[in-house]
Amino acid sequence: MLDAIARLRRFNRAVTREIGALDTSYLGRGRPLGAVRVLQLVSPAGTDLADIRKRLDLDTGLLSRLLRGLEDEGLVTLTTHPDDRRRRIASLTPAGQTEMQAYEALGHAKATQVLAHAGNRAPDLIAAMDLIASVMLRDQVDIRDADPDDAAAQHLIAAYFRFLTENVPGVSAPMFTLPLPDAPNLRAPHGAFLVAWSDDMPVGCVSFRPLKTGIAEAKRLWVDPMARGQGLARHLMQAIEARARDAGFTRIVLDTNSALTDAIALYRSLGWADIPPYTAFPADTWLAKPL
Repeated sequence: MLDAIARLRRFNRAVTREIGALDTSYLGRGRPLGAVRVLQLVSPAGTDLADIRKRLDLDTGLLSRLLRGLEDEGLVTLTTHPDDRRRRIASLTPAGQTEMQAYEALGHAKATQVLAHAGNRAPDLIAAMDLIASVMLRDQVDIRDADPDDAAAQHLIAAYFRFLTENVPGVSAPMFTLPLPDAPNLRAPHGAFLVAWSDDMPVGCVSFRPLKTGIAEAKRLWVDPMARGQGLARHLMQAIEARARDAGFTRIVLDTNSALTDAIALYRSLGWADIPPYTAFPADTWLAKPL
């Protein structure tokens, strides 16, 4: 069996060749991949250079050179942030927007070609790519507020419901409905719905809603299997506890099922303790934590 390190390096070489990382004219439009990646992160409304540096892990000098080249081409403009003269903002020009549309079309065609080569293995290929990207981008996961009726939230909730159906005895699909009937209570100022993003992919969620005076209820913690093992569920729980605390709640509760052993172990490690039942099936375990 080939050594794992050798196999990873083989994969890196294949990707480098396939995406044209070493080409001086990425996708045939006259710029190397580095300049194109910077261009992709610049929006017409403006993007903070600090955000670009963080996303691409670039040093200040290299980013400046890449932006200078794009500015010379008339694709971006650089301005000073109106509220902080130490910050710089890059914005796409109309010509830059046109160029990005061309790159998007070429990139879409390239991706379609790769999937066509995979044939009926395409779903497995995509799943493997999702896993790889989640591992490589583990330090760039961002937890943000979302509306429970947003497409990303609905995607995660549907996956969570499927997981319960497959793993909790006695639970069936008709027991769950979308949109969520309690969605109004998951929105500010009543509660919150948080989504974890890995680059532009939603990979986890959690929420809280008011239960009674001073008491919040945590709901629907879910992490996509491809993003597990990196502490994301813990970060999501800590984030929702903080949000409930900031909203003025002094206690938070949840209900769960004993079949979800990993989740229960996480809650207990975070200081949650058993309480008397306050809901019915499919819950058979109830926990609480002071805030």
